[in-house]
Amino acid sequence: MDTQNINHVKVMTADPSALGLFGLAMVTLVASSQKLGLTDGLSFIIPWAFFLGGLAQLFACIHDAKHNNIFGVTAFGAFGLFWFGVGMSWLIQLGAFGEELASNVDSKQLGVAFLGYLIFSLYMTVGAMETHKVLFFIFVFIDFLFIGLALSTFDIMHEQTHMLAAISELCIALLSFYGSAGTVLNTHFGQTLLPLGKPFGIFKKHS
Repeated sequence: MDTQNINHVKVMTADPSALGLFGLAMVTLVASSQKLGLTDGLSFIIPWAFFLGGLAQLFACIHDAKHNNIFGVTAFGAFGLFWFGVGMSWLIQLGAFGEELASNVDSKQLGVAFLGYLIFSLYMTVGAMETHKVLFFIFVFIDFLFIGLALSTFDIMHEQTHMLAAISELCIALLSFYGSAGTVLNTHFGQTLLPLGKPFGIFKKHS
């Protein structure tokens, strides 16, 4: 009886979350500078929206799929596409696709989109509780960001809610830089240099 030798090849892929978090950190840092009044205009936010907020997070999404990480795939994919959507909205608003499209802009539709992403972010915040604490608090500030964006877009207490969005976005940037640095350096050196915080352990997996 012939025997057949079967070789199993395991393909190793690096954790892409550091790049995804760096992309999130960069775009929110640049965008928050405009909301806080430190810079003006949208034109130079758009490249960072597409390439760092969009492409970097979609890259992380695709490679997280190889890790069978449904949370990472969903988070990075959804937020990567968010920045493409926002970037495209800004281009339309600025008249890049013609006066007709620009004249038909209704900012309340963007407010509805922010509400949709708030719903998404809220249940992803629950999921983030079982990743690490830095990511959990990133999602908490994302929740506040979308609350501020939605309310300010609907012109509800505009000055206060716009500032809520601005401060939340800056906090997202700073925490994302830390999370990216911790993921890279802890993995690279094989020890914890920047603690990310253990999962809360509230939700237990049942076998």
